[in-house]
Amino acid sequence: MFVIAGLGNPGKKYEKTRHNMGFLVIDRIAEKCGIDVSRIKHRALVGDGIISGRKVLLVKPQTYMNLSGESIGEIMGYYHVEPENLIVIYDDFDIDMGSLRIRKKGSAGSHNGMKSVIAHVGSQDFPRVRVGIGSSGDRDWKDFVIGRVGKKEQDILKDAVDRAADAVISILEEGIDRAMNRYNVRRDTSDEKGNDQHNGRG
Repeated sequence: MFVIAGLGNPGKKYEKTRHNMGFLVIDRIAEKCGIDVSRIKHRALVGDGIISGRKVLLVKPQTYMNLSGESIGEIMGYYHVEPENLIVIYDDFDIDMGSLRIRKKGSAGSHNGMKSVIAHVGSQDFPRVRVGIGSSGDRDWKDFVIGRVGKKEQDILKDAVDRAADAVISILEEGIDRAMNRYNVRRDTSDEKGNDQHNGRG
């Protein structure tokens, strides 16, 4: 079984904020694959189903971002899932807005939710899909990630969420190497004005 976990914060206040990209991608996967993610179990909203012939559990931890690992670690232990069968989806302001980065493993970087996941899973050797939300610029990063998103940004992020959902499905269907080749492409912003606001820190 694969555990596919999107990181975010519960509650209407955070529903469509940049920090909830993980939740939004889980919702999009659920929509595409006909999976109901509404049961409360292990301090998370969960839903199980089959994607590309593989049994999956979609997970939205309800512990708030910085404690995401408490819920995910509990789920991994309960179902005896190995780290390589965990896929975590989350926002990243070190990546251009709208771009995706799939990695097989690695550190948490500056993301506190991922720090919690790695600590509770006891490994950093699991795939992750990072959704670029762009740099906070002069704004405080906390205000940026949970603040309101403008209409133009909403359209960019909605497209990124859709592609991230397809990327996760591709990992299950074709393997991570092919998914990385297909989706680790920088989003083209050449036709947009004010491109500087979309530049990440990396």
